[in-house]
Order: sequence, then C-alpha cells, then structure tokens
Amino acid sequence: MTIPRLTDELGANALAARIAAGELSPIEAVDAAIARIEALDGPLNAVVVRDFDRARDAAKALDGVSPTGRLLFGVPMTVKESFDVAGLPTTFGHLQFKDHRPNRDARVVTLLKAAGAVILGKTNVPPDLADLQSNNPVYGRTNNPHDLSRVSGGSSGGSAVAVASGMVPAEYGSDIGSSIRNPAHFNGIYGHKTTFGLVSRRGHTHPMAGGRDVHDGPLSVVGPLARSADDLATLLEVTADKPIRRTGKSIGQMRFLAVLDHPSSEVDASVRGPMEAALVEIEKAGARVDRTSDLLPDLAAQHADYLRLLNVAMARGHAGPGGHAMPLADYYLLLDSQARNRYAWADLFAAYDFVLAPPLPFVAYTHDDTPLRDRRIAINGKDSAFGDALAWAGLATFPNLPSTVVPVGESGGLPCGMQVMGAEWADLDCIAAAGAIGALMDR
Repeated sequence: MTIPRLTDELGANALAARIAAGELSPIEAVDAAIARIEALDGPLNAVVVRDFDRARDAAKALDGVSPTGRLLFGVPMTVKESFDVAGLPTTFGHLQFKDHRPNRDARVVTLLKAAGAVILGKTNVPPDLADLQSNNPVYGRTNNPHDLSRVSGGSSGGSAVAVASGMVPAEYGSDIGSSIRNPAHFNGIYGHKTTFGLVSRRGHTHPMAGGRDVHDGPLSVVGPLARSADDLATLLEVTADKPIRRTGKSIGQMRFLAVLDHPSSEVDASVRGPMEAALVEIEKAGARVDRTSDLLPDLAAQHADYLRLLNVAMARGHAGPGGHAMPLADYYLLLDSQARNRYAWADLFAAYDFVLAPPLPFVAYTHDDTPLRDRRIAINGKDSAFGDALAWAGLATFPNLPSTVVPVGESGGLPCGMQVMGAEWADLDCIAAAGAIGALMDR
C-alpha cells in the first residue's frame, strides 16, 4: 500500500543519536530546522510564532554539555500555539489575546527542554481549538502540504503540517475531539492521544484565565506527533507524569477488534478502502482480527453522551447562546454514564489487545469556512452532517482511552490513517502496535 510521504529528514531519535555521536552539533541541527521552516513554510503557514534567536542561544548553550540521560538532546521542535512558552504569545486564535505573553513554560514544554529539546516556536490552531481545520484571524490559514487546497486538520493542524513537511522532527499537540488524531490522519504522520491524566495540561490554558492555573476539566488531553512510532514513544516517556507499561507482544500475538461501522457516522470509501487493505496485512502477519463483538458498548448512546460532555467541557459549564447550563445533578449523571462506559471498554480489552477504527470517516477536505455546526460533507456521495464525524473522535475520548494514529495508505494522493485504541494506561503498547502496523504497510 502506498503511503504518501513528503520528507526524508531524520526523526527525533535519529537526530538525537547523531548529535550524541558528535556527528552534528545542536546549533547545526537547529540552524538546519530554521532553514527548512524559512524555505517551506510560506505556502503552508504552520509555524506562526517563531523564536529563532532564543532557540539558537539555547542550542549554543548545549555545546560541550553531555547528552547523557537527555533523550531529546539538541533536537529542534515546535509546540502547538496553545502551550505556554515564556515570552511568546498564547492567543488560542483570538485577536483580543495577541499580546497575551505568559511568563512561564507549560509543564510539557519544561519537560521537553529538560530532555534537551530546543523549542523553535509555535504552530497554528483554530479559534478556541474548536475546529478540524486551522484558520484564525491572528495567524491566518494553514494548508495541507499534500494539497494546498485542503485543510491541515485541527486543532493541532499546524503541528501536523510542521512534522509532515519535514520542518521539524516532532511536535506536541492536544486532543479533545480528535485534535491530534485528525491532523495526523490528514497529513500522513503518527499522532498519539494519551490516556486522560497521563500527561499534565498545566500551562495549556485558555488566555481568558489570565495566566492562572485552572482545573483540567473532562476529556481533554495533550500528546505527541511525529513521523514514527518510536519517536512518539520517546516524546511520551519524557513527558508522562505517571509510570506507563509496555507488554512487548509481537503483532502475530495480538488480538484486534476492527470497528469500521458506527450507527452515527458512515465511513467514506476513501478511508474504508485503505483500512480494509491494512486489516488484510495484519491478518497475514498472524494476528486475529474480529469484525464484531458483543462486548462493544452501545456506540450510539456513547456518542450522544460524548457530545453532551464535550459541550460542557468546551464551554466550562456555561450556557451556550440561547441555551441553558447543565444542572449539576445532570452533570453527575453524565459522569456516571462515562464511568459505566469506561468499565464496558475495560471488559472489552480483557478479550482484545486493541481496537482498530477510522480517525475520521473522510480524508482531508477542501477549505470550508462554514461554521462547524452548519457544515456539510459528502460521504460516499451522500450529503452528510459534518458534526457526525465526531463519533470517531469520541470512540476513544469519552472512555479516556489512549489511541495512536498510524498512516496506512492513501486515497487520491491524500493520506489515510487508522486509530489503534487500547486499554487505559496502555499508551506505549498502542504506540508499539501502531509502529508494527506501519512496518507492515511499508513493506
């Protein structure tokens, strides 16, 4: 199966190894990444906040320092605009916050720097991180490097474009409605939605909070994007706040449940075709792949509950225009439903290692400024409500599960990915399984 790729640049681990071996200095690595951004980013508009002078100073400060124990020593990176980096703007895509410059780094940024990474700047987002494309009045629109007329994805759209185009080897984003997974899928890279609570969101805070720490709230997570599963694992290892397990199963020992049908969202042939081809290769490798299971939760009910909790989380409990805030008693009933859903998925993962599903039911679509609630899209030639696609986001988000997107093919020259979902805290196993599937598809 052909998987569209745009660059042969080294990934994070390979680049760190070259620097550790003395074959390349941190400043040489940083200067090369800056040169790529300056050469490539014009039509893409992904790296919208640039901090090149401080990055060069940080790289020079690493000269003569031992890289021992620092897994990302000298590796140039960018992070999503929504992460605070001291002295840089965090706007969440709003002009009113263009001068909001936090004075400390987000927890993830602190950990990346401690691991030796050099932060070059920040990448584009939609306003409030609330769309599957990245376009806002502060920075403008980010374009898909495979086809400039197509969306980059969102809300970590700039993140995925920076990685897919080879400008940087790795990135860090966030996800509540597939915001890591859909850009990875649209751009042909790997992305990992973490188990809820695994990685700190401190410093990934809307500027309306005025720089104060706030309660994390439900559903939202942060996680890495890269061009390989191994790089995802390294990024996660240096940022996780809790110990995470790794079982080390080979793909031939794995038990998969493939979920390609959802009562709330039909899957377009552009996604189903590459996924079906990937399932054939997985079975050829000796793995068991089931297509149905009585253990699968009620997906229609899960989707309805996910949308309700998503709306509460995005609005932080405030009423929408012309609407009403959810009563506290109803909120706790919704959390009860979420708990039952988590238990149902835990029972399923006692029988299966992973669930395979589409990240979204379509590949990257043409730019569309229609408000999300009114947007329509053709799926298998039929006019469909765009918002129904969030059913595939909620599949892993509502039960707080980890999910890794792996590129598995293409449709009309546009990449197609697949979600590899696992049990809570099985993040490294999800990433390893995604890597094994990616290796099968690369043969």
